[in-house]
Amino acid sequence: MALLIDQATVRRLLPMAEAIEVMEGAFRALGEGRAILPLRSILWTPERNGAIGMMPGYLPDRLGAKLVTFFPGNHGTELDSHQGVVLLFEAQRGRLLAILDATEITAIRTAAVTALATRLLAREEAGDLALFGSGTQARTHLEAMLAVRTVRRVRVWSRNPENARAFAERESARHGITVETAGSARDAALGAEILCTVSSSREPFLRGEWLSPGSHVNAVGSSIPSARELDAAAVARGRFFGDRRESILNESGDFLAARSEGAVAEDHFAGELADVLAGKSPGRRSEDEITIFKSLGLAIEDVAAADHVHRRALREGAGIPIDLGGRRDPA
Repeated sequence: MALLIDQATVRRLLPMAEAIEVMEGAFRALGEGRAILPLRSILWTPERNGAIGMMPGYLPDRLGAKLVTFFPGNHGTELDSHQGVVLLFEAQRGRLLAILDATEITAIRTAAVTALATRLLAREEAGDLALFGSGTQARTHLEAMLAVRTVRRVRVWSRNPENARAFAERESARHGITVETAGSARDAALGAEILCTVSSSREPFLRGEWLSPGSHVNAVGSSIPSARELDAAAVARGRFFGDRRESILNESGDFLAARSEGAVAEDHFAGELADVLAGKSPGRRSEDEITIFKSLGLAIEDVAAADHVHRRALREGAGIPIDLGGRRDPA
């Protein structure tokens, strides 16, 4: 029997503090060569208004795959821009263990990886946070940043000012803090020590000249070569880290555009998050250094998150058992 685990149950069984530790374990496995991770495959609709991504991955004892649609036009509607499922299998005989909502897993695990990168790369005292975007990822990233740094100030900017105001009001009440709205991306960026770009923008809006010495940027919103949030100057100003080198060189519009414009070369990529975690690649080297973490999202993040949720669901009697078969009929 497999478990069907819905969005609300995923949210309950994958709290941010636990998710951060689960992501650290996944990246340690990757750095130690215990994970298998092909590049994702993306199929676009003929109108290019949306796509479906197929992301398989292996961690010890577990196989998994995420099938997720990406429809940017859903922003501002009742539907999330990312929707889909994560399929979790055991790796001994290929038995299906769980079918889980991918919207919430993606929202939580992405922010948890950003939190891990921030813990490794941002200055210990960094506490002035700027969020660029006001959707699902802004919500989870605020929670994640609060989990790894003592945040003194938060401001949010969105291309839709009303969305920014709604976000600020809602999240101020949720966390018992004051979330300010910024009138422009520049206003949000100036003086910020941690910057999270979590937008659906296809064109760069964060300029390198706005970055303060010692700041840390988490570039999260774009995950395809044709979209970017950082201009070439921003990419060039910071030591550029990513979740995986292969993904950066094939999928990161932020990095690829800066390289094509001659602002950086391939060796500007400073290292993978797993290498920083293992001490194989130096992270922050000085208080004034600007660091950038580019998040593209890896299938092992989904597999690790799904495995954690599944184990908790079994302990707590959560989820709906379903029998989809898989047994051979007797001869």
